Amino acid sequence: MARLLPALKERRLDRLPWKAALTKTKYVVLGKEADKGLIFRLFLYLVLIDTAYIYLNPILFMISTMVKNAADLLDPAVNWVPRTIYTGMLQDAWTKLKYPSAFTISALLALVVSVSQTISCAVAGYAFARLEFPFKRFWFFCLILCFIVPTQVVILPNLIAASQLGLMKTYIPIVVPALFGHGLKGALFVIIYRQFFSTQPKELEEAAKIDGASVFRVFFRVMLPLAKSAILVVFLFSFVWTWNDYYLPSMYLTGVKEVPLSMGIAQISAVLQQQAAEFGPSIFDEPLKMAASFLIIMPPLVLYMFTQRWFVEGVERTGLVE
Repeated sequence: MARLLPALKERRLDRLPWKAALTKTKYVVLGKEADKGLIFRLFLYLVLIDTAYIYLNPILFMISTMVKNAADLLDPAVNWVPRTIYTGMLQDAWTKLKYPSAFTISALLALVVSVSQTISCAVAGYAFARLEFPFKRFWFFCLILCFIVPTQVVILPNLIAASQLGLMKTYIPIVVPALFGHGLKGALFVIIYRQFFSTQPKELEEAAKIDGASVFRVFFRVMLPLAKSAILVVFLFSFVWTWNDYYLPSMYLTGVKEVPLSMGIAQISAVLQQQAAEFGPSIFDEPLKMAASFLIIMPPLVLYMFTQRWFVEGVERTGLVE
């Protein structure tokens, strides 16, 4: 009987309302697991908000600056929210960029390069992941070397070759390397495809080979349809990379009148510097640059808005976040 009394007292204490409420509060604040509590979620949201602010702050500042009129630009009290919306800078940037023609050039160039790299790098990635061929490890080492060596290191031989072939001031030196998965971008995309194809079961290929399918038929009919997530990731990476690329067009297209949008901001900056040297700086120089930058980054932002769901899923499936 004496032994039963302490057990009965513990049961009564367990039934006390305050202890149950304390346990419930503990589970809510700390969570039954480390990543399920309120404190962890608040910390997670704090990190996400800070990260989002880092990326959104330049865009918000860009939009706020480009829609200010002269009075708002000269008023130190107006910082983020202008009193009136002025669209004159957008119209001026549209004209100076020659936006319709420059947008068409950028879109066509980015589309051709991204489609070429998507196909050529898929073939190379499948070969490195599934096929056996002589000196496979050596060629993969060369691929890694292309990924490590930056474009600026090999640009001089490429310029000399393009000049000797008469390809300067044309888009051929930018498009042709993409057909063969050449350069830093091509090496990255080949690695993405190799990572994806390496995770696919071998039984699919074996079943197709038993039915008499060749290597090309296995790739195009079996493996490539399964690589939709990898294709989307590579296509978006290549498209945005080519759209924002200023270095290669500035090397090969010097002196060309019709240029992509990525070179437009540099041309506007050069004109503004010349005007500032002759007539002095203007308060509209910075808003004009902001408006031109906004027009340049707007198409990739719209593209990502419509494809972000599939893009994130593709990044997860290709193993880029592992």
